[in-house]
Amino acid sequence: MRNPGNKLEAAQGNANMADGYIKCPEVAGKTIKDLRLDSQNDEAPEILIAFTDRISFNCCFAVGSRARVSLFRAGIGTPEVLRDYSA
Repeated sequence: MRNPGNKLEAAQGNANMADGYIKCPEVAGKTIKDLRLDSQNDEAPEILIAFTDRISFNCCFAVGSRARVSLFRAGIGTPEVLRDYSA
């Protein structure tokens, strides 16, 4: 039985998560400027990919096998979330 509180399982109904993979077609062909792996937080390791067009991709693995994945535009102040793959 699926746990309705588990965001990863909830995302499985999303068309971007066919076959258990989270598909992110918006990042195809982009040029990577920087890639960072944050291992300081043992509870939720995070991957941040910055592209040359000032768009960034973030993936955070939380305890309980939940994934928070988003594509955002960096700038001054709060980043603009272009797509939230977690929902």
